[in-house]
This record gives sequence, C-alpha cells and structure tokens, in this order.
Amino acid sequence: MGIDKAKAEIKKLREEIRHHDYCYYVLSQSEVSDREYDGLMLRLKRLEEEFPVLITLDSPTQRVSGGVQEGFKTVRHRQKMLSLDNVYSFPELKDWAQRVRKGLSPDEAVEYAVEPKIDGLSANLTYQDGVLTVGSTRGDGETGEDVTVNLRTIRAVPLRLKSDNPPQLIEIRGEVYLGIEDFNQLNKERQKQGEVLFANPRNAASGSLKLLDARITAGRKLNFFAHSLGEVDGANFLSHWEFLTAMKKNGLRVNPENKLCKNLNQVFKFCALWEKTRRKLGYQIDGVVVKVNSLKQQDRLGATLKSPRWATAYKFPAHQVTTRLKDIIVSVGRTGVITPVADLEPVECSGVTIQRATLHNFDEIERLGIKIGDRVVLERAGEVIPKIIKVVDSVRSGKEKVFNIPRNCPACNSEIVKEKEEEVAYRCVNPWCPAQMEKGLTHFAGRSCMDIEGLGEAIVRQLIEKELVRDFADVYYLKKEQLLKLEFFKDKKADNLLLAIKKSKTRPLDRLIYGLGIRHVGEKAAYVLAQRFKSLDKIALLEKEDLDAVYEVGPAISGSLTAFFTQEPVKKLIKKLKEAGVNIKEDEEGLLYMPLAGKTLVFTGGLEFLSRRQAEDLARKAGGSPASAVSKNTDFLVAGKNPGSKYDQAFKLGVKIITEKEFSRLIIPL
Repeated sequence: MGIDKAKAEIKKLREEIRHHDYCYYVLSQSEVSDREYDGLMLRLKRLEEEFPVLITLDSPTQRVSGGVQEGFKTVRHRQKMLSLDNVYSFPELKDWAQRVRKGLSPDEAVEYAVEPKIDGLSANLTYQDGVLTVGSTRGDGETGEDVTVNLRTIRAVPLRLKSDNPPQLIEIRGEVYLGIEDFNQLNKERQKQGEVLFANPRNAASGSLKLLDARITAGRKLNFFAHSLGEVDGANFLSHWEFLTAMKKNGLRVNPENKLCKNLNQVFKFCALWEKTRRKLGYQIDGVVVKVNSLKQQDRLGATLKSPRWATAYKFPAHQVTTRLKDIIVSVGRTGVITPVADLEPVECSGVTIQRATLHNFDEIERLGIKIGDRVVLERAGEVIPKIIKVVDSVRSGKEKVFNIPRNCPACNSEIVKEKEEEVAYRCVNPWCPAQMEKGLTHFAGRSCMDIEGLGEAIVRQLIEKELVRDFADVYYLKKEQLLKLEFFKDKKADNLLLAIKKSKTRPLDRLIYGLGIRHVGEKAAYVLAQRFKSLDKIALLEKEDLDAVYEVGPAISGSLTAFFTQEPVKKLIKKLKEAGVNIKEDEEGLLYMPLAGKTLVFTGGLEFLSRRQAEDLARKAGGSPASAVSKNTDFLVAGKNPGSKYDQAFKLGVKIITEKEFSRLIIPL
C-alpha cells in the first residue's frame, strides 16, 4: 500500500472511531459492537505502525503515552478558575437570587442553568485550533498541574473537537470523576493486592489523575463532564446553555441531567428532585450548581476575588449515620495548635467510608460529653467534611473511658498550653516541633509564599525524617547528593528542585514574611508590613507599640510578631536566611515610585516577559490593586497574547487597554 492510500484510510478510520466515541460517550448510544470497534482501532494501529510518519497527537491511538513521568509542571490558567460560594437552604438560595437581581436592571428576565454538582475534581482543557494541547488541574485557581498525559486517557475527553471551524483557542472547564461502580471495583482489586483502599470516589479520581504513569490512569475508568467556559478566542456565546450545547456538538460530554430554568421556583424543584433521587445516579453528587444563563449578565455581575457573583452551589443537607468512637487521637497544626481527631469504626455515609472525623478542639469534646467507646452520630456536612454532632448515651455500657487532655505534644513531647483562658486552642510550645515543621515548611514553599516548585508535602516529610532540614533556612543549604538519597529522586528532579530553591531567594519581602507562618499574619498583613518597614531586620526589632500604630495591624498581630521575633531560634533562622542570600528587604526605589497608587488593574491573555504572579506583584509595588474581573471601576486592562472575554468587556466599558510593554513603562521610572 502506498502512503497516499494509507493516508486516506487512516483519515477515514480516525473519523469513524471519533464518531463512535461521540455516540458512546456523549450520546450514550452504541452503533457498533465492542468487537467491531476494537477491529477499527487495531486496523488504525497497524497502519500507523507501518507508516509512522502519519501518526499525529490527536489520533485515537495516541491517548495513552508510554513511560513514567518524573513529575508535573505548573501551568497558568489563561482565566482564573474561581471556586463557588455555597448556600445550604432555599431561603439562602433565594437571598443569592435577590443579590443577582440587585446587580441587574429591575425589569430584566433572569434564566438559570442548573446542573448536578459532581463530587470530583476540576480540570481545565485548552484546545488550540480544535486540538487538545494542555490539560491541567484547578490548583490554586491561578495555576495548576499539567496533567495532559493523564487527561488524554479519558475517553470522554476528545483529543480533537468535532467542529470544522473550531475556535482559535478555548479553555473548557469540567469535572473529572469516577463512577460508583468503577470505584467499588477498583477498591476490590486493591484489596486483593493488599493495597490501601481509597476512602471515596473523589479521592480515587484525584489520585488517579495525578499518577506519574498514564498507563495506570488509563485503566482507572475516569470520566469527564464539561461544565464551564474559560478563556475563548474565535467564538462568541450568548449564554451558558449555548456554550454547553456547542460543547456537546464538539464531542465533549455534557451532563444530560442539566436543565434551563425560567424562574427560581423551577430551580427549587430541580434541587428538591435531586436531593431525593441522587442515589439513583451512577456517580456521587453533593448539591446543585446554579448559574445565571446569560453571559452578558454574568459579565455585569462580575466576581469577588474568589467566587463569581453569578453562580452558587446549593449543598444538600448533611447525611447522618451512627458508629462507634474507637479512640481520640491528636494532630499538630502548622502554628502548633493541637486538634483532637475522632478515630471511628468504619461507616458508610453518602457512599463514602468514614474512619476519621474532626472534633475541632478539647472544649467541643467536653460540650458533647464524648467518651472513648461511645456510639456517636456522625454528619457529613456539605457531603464533604465529617463531624460528630452528638452522643447516643442511652446505649452506654459503662465501659466507656473519659478522654484526658494530653499534657505533652504527641510529635515532640514538649509541653502543650492554652495561652489565654478565653482561647479554646491548646498549642505545642516548641516552634521547631517536627509536626509543625512539616506543615510549616510545606506552607513556606507554597505558591503564595516562596513558591518553590517541586517542594511538596511528601518531599518535605522525607527531608525532615532524614534530618536534612531542621528549619526553613536549611532548604537553601541542600546539596544534590543529599537529594539523590530521597525516594524517587534522580539527577533531573534534583537539579530542578535546586533551581527552584535558588529562584525563590529573590521573592518579595511580603512573601517571605507570610511564609514564616507567624500566627495571625496573613498575606495582607505581610504586604502591609513589607511596604511600611521595608526590611525583615527592622520588623524584628520593633516594639509592640510601634506595630500597634500601623493601620491594619491590630493587637493580635503585633503581639504575635513581637513574640515570634524575640525567640532565639528565630533570630538564628533570619541570620541563616541572610547568609544563604535570601532577600529580606523591600525594593526601596520601587516603593518611592508609586505611579499606580489607587489604580485597579486586570490582566488577560499570555504575557511575554512576566508570569501573571510577577506582573501582579509589580503592580502592587507600584501602588496598584490587581483584580480578577473587569468592571466599571477598572482603570487598566493589561492585554497579552490571545486576550479573552475580558478584553471585549473592557472595550465595552471604556476601560483603558494597554500592552505588557506599556504596563512596564508605567511601573519602571525612566
């Protein structure tokens, strides 16, 4: 067979296979038997093996890649993936709808698109000219992990959109999940192999999507529903429903239970229906997502920093079950807070096996009158977090034991104390407690702090167990030969981590302050302190009275700061950080030049010279306030490559649109 004939047959086979995938995964119909489908796939594989020059990434044979990855890169979403605010009752849902009305004209009709809220994990698919190029997790909303190789294995995710004229670029958000039947089968197989069982389908889906071997992911039977639009260039949708309809036509799986509601009463009926019948579905849901259907209305309503105002999640009432409390164990948090955790006899609640539940604090144990061995009523609030709500004391046998508050930290044996009588929390007094150190260093290395890519919880745990780090500064003294002794570390992974550690030395001062994990000091307070005092050394020497005088620094923060910096281990830590070359000063010159004071900026599209985080940091240093959504109060829209709907919105509102170079000229004094 000649190459031209092979090319024509390969094209025909791919089109047939894509058509059958669409029928099966999107339309839930099957036009051919499994044997016939396998025959088409086998013929395509053989032709591609004979003519490897004709293999393309979007071929159905290329879903599963060979080999094991060393890790996942971080990718930035073109448009932020916001989380949804929750409501827990119809009155709360009505209040949300009234707020929506207030944000629009009084006489405007509002339609609502409603859909079951699947208990899975969010993913972002980026298609360029119709071909899947990047697939990532939600991450922190701004950046996620590049899990393209694993998302390609999901048959409900098309490698190429069906449209002959696809958008130049489109981000399609959706939910990756594992069906209940497939979840139970997976756990049966793991039990046979003596492996740890997954607690619930959501954890199984999340773990499967983040496996380093895509061949294992391919066998996990993950599924996908498209539900939201991100950045788009080359297409114009008037409504959310129009977008969903277009996605279905393009080969993406859209939940067939979705509904378009003309009024709020129809929304209430939809929520009530699925609250009663949700267990009939083959997958877990924990509520209903309600969205304003019109995209123009969505744009006008805008968003807060974390959530869209045009959407909410109605969470079903908590499911309650009864089980026995086997024991109460205590865990140590990042700031030393000792938290009691209930160790329970395994019990199924909303399709999930529960073995642990939070008890919040020791006062809660006393309030509930809990004893070890009690029968307790367990509630899975919002179908996610299990907690004990009461004791069934009528069935007590007399063998139950009173729980005594420990005197010493379970991790380091240091004394635990309640710092103030009015507080409910007990704390470990040892700031270098291994348990605190593990959580603290994970926080220090996180994206909001020093942003050390690759230094996650598992690696931090190894570093502490092998005594390679005893404080945050030790990270900057790690050697390659030390890292190569860690599990799963090879040359490339060690080099990448050392490079990430080196890059983190130049982070702005506020990121370092926040990373130190000082009690009560969040991102905003850290930024205020960096802007006001410009040096970690200066902050460390301040008296409480000096700090109290600073706007936005209250007595709780000032007390924590002075207590923190007077500790000898902290003084040694700062000295080690300085000697390692970590930046502990704010850019004085940049602080004096504030060309964006009082200005609000929004960034859209891909920037050429800066990451989104770097651009926002520079804007803040110049006195500006970066925002996630365009509104009439926006002063500048900084547009990079492939700007999305924010560009159109800014144009309509008359917001000044500038390029990345113009932004640079604004913030850098000539």
